[in-house]
Amino acid sequence: MIGDSSVFDTLVGGYWIPLVMKAAAVLIVFLVVPLAVGYMEHKVLAHMQARLGPMEAGAFHGWAQLVADGVKFIQKEDVVPTAADPGVFSLAPAVVLIPYIVTLVAIPFGPRLYALDLDVGVFFVLAMSSVGVIGILMAGWASANKFSLIGALRAAAQLIAYELPLVLVAAAVVMQAGSMSLLQITEAQSRYWNIVYPWQLVGFVIFMMAAVAELTRPPFDMPIADSEIIFGAYTEYTGLKFAFFLLSEYGGIVVMSAVASVLYLGGYQPLPGLAIIPGFLWMFGKIFALSFVIIWLRATFPRLREDQLQRFAWVGLTPLALALILVTSVYKVGV
Repeated sequence: MIGDSSVFDTLVGGYWIPLVMKAAAVLIVFLVVPLAVGYMEHKVLAHMQARLGPMEAGAFHGWAQLVADGVKFIQKEDVVPTAADPGVFSLAPAVVLIPYIVTLVAIPFGPRLYALDLDVGVFFVLAMSSVGVIGILMAGWASANKFSLIGALRAAAQLIAYELPLVLVAAAVVMQAGSMSLLQITEAQSRYWNIVYPWQLVGFVIFMMAAVAELTRPPFDMPIADSEIIFGAYTEYTGLKFAFFLLSEYGGIVVMSAVASVLYLGGYQPLPGLAIIPGFLWMFGKIFALSFVIIWLRATFPRLREDQLQRFAWVGLTPLALALILVTSVYKVGV
């Protein structure tokens, strides 16, 4: 019945157009919000460290600094080391960046502002956020540089260590909400945000620490420790390829902040008495607030040693996350 115009209109208008619009919205969100977070990092660190360049380069509060950095990346030559594997070397930035774009399709930014409501939404976003380490391993191996390879292996070891507490505390939220759908988890917090429960407050702190470690942000930036291994897996990258790695870092900050907002801060749910503010503004406000905290950590804490980083995950966060699951189980049985 291809010739039936009503069937054709139903297929095109009722399915493909809304899907394409949602995909375009996700892409716009991923491009605009990470750039805004990158701009915020410039300004926050400039004020905290009294750096004049990012505060003064431009007519209004140094607005031109980020533009100048973007133009600089575009103008730089694309250099591929002679001994490198050119195919894997060029593919690695995309493998790091794309999973964060895909992750956003399952995150609800409003009651009707989401691309897909997946029944296994929590599992999906946590799984996709872990794929990026494959790109880091590809970059370290393909660079034919021992410092790059060391940084890539550090990133893999760090992901394994901190993925476990991250998944465990997310599982505690799933147990309390009774669903893995991010939309249903958000709706379950219409009365009380999860963070008001003491055990979930502890889970929120664990989640943010593990998320910062997964993003290899300070004080967990061992894979890119410039004083030891130059810049880790990214050492041989220049120009736009290097810019993709930076964009993936800011995209990771946005994704992890969004997931933390949904799991613990009610997502698009407003505070009591402030429902007049649209839900998507609440969601973006929470994302930028958590992004600010992640940026704040960079200017505050020194880098850990590798042994301290691993011990903190295996001896500190993981047992605490297991205890959190036990407390959540007792709470659910009591309720």
